[in-house]
Amino acid sequence: MQPPSFPGAQEPERQQVVESLGLRLNVLEWGHRDATPVVLCHGMFDHGRSFATLAPLLARRFRLIAIDARGHGDSDWADAYHWPIDVADIVSVLRWLGRPCHLVGHSKGGGQATDAARIAPQAVRKLVNIDGFGPPPFPEMLQEIPERMAQHLDARRRRGAQHAWRPYASLDDLIERRKAQNPRLSREWLRYFLYHGARESEDGWRWKCDPIMGDGFGPWRPDWIGPSYASLEMPMLAVVGSEQDTWGLLPGPVLKERLAHVKQLSRCTIHGAGHFAHIEQPAETAAAILDFLDS
Repeated sequence: MQPPSFPGAQEPERQQVVESLGLRLNVLEWGHRDATPVVLCHGMFDHGRSFATLAPLLARRFRLIAIDARGHGDSDWADAYHWPIDVADIVSVLRWLGRPCHLVGHSKGGGQATDAARIAPQAVRKLVNIDGFGPPPFPEMLQEIPERMAQHLDARRRRGAQHAWRPYASLDDLIERRKAQNPRLSREWLRYFLYHGARESEDGWRWKCDPIMGDGFGPWRPDWIGPSYASLEMPMLAVVGSEQDTWGLLPGPVLKERLAHVKQLSRCTIHGAGHFAHIEQPAETAAAILDFLDS
């Protein structure tokens, strides 16, 4: 099958491997090698090409490095997935770069980029978080930690035997599956994105991402998120869309309370976009990021 194209999406100019904690992370690059680096961190079940329309707009001035998180895209799979390890992988990429950079993350990647900035402040100049501020409080998250741990381990045990996704007969079937999950994303975008996020074999198409990632990240509480922001030493741009989506928007008071802990905060709403602002409105999102990085 000929690789699909999408308006504004550009192929990475370079592809490299970064070693982190014994695994190989695939990284994609746009822009001049000598420009200030901007590290891009994608969301759950996505991959580095989720930034294929945003990165070229930023690459006019910066060196863009999009990580395929462990278990995603063309990075190695692991025996288990835990939030602190994903954060450590981002720090490994920062160390590999060897110079201060900016961090941009979306959804899960936004939360993990924020934590990486907290633990490696000397490596991060500015932080952009695109709708990665965690879930709203809900009853399951308020259970006692031992009960949450038991549920996490039970889920991990159930998924431990699942070594591969079931095959889909065609790429179109994968597109419809993801479209049902994210109805705001166009089929044209999903064809481009999922072609690079799946593999075709004799019996059909399978996701590249590791199925055991669905066991979650262990017990934690949403009310821990906001106070953790207080240790950020660099400015943060908090980006959200204006439209309700499958994931989000967070209730206004919840987001306001969490962001109140950020010492140097800028906020931006991308109109006409939902959870995937950088995909739905890449030009507007890029303009907001460039304005923030220039300030």
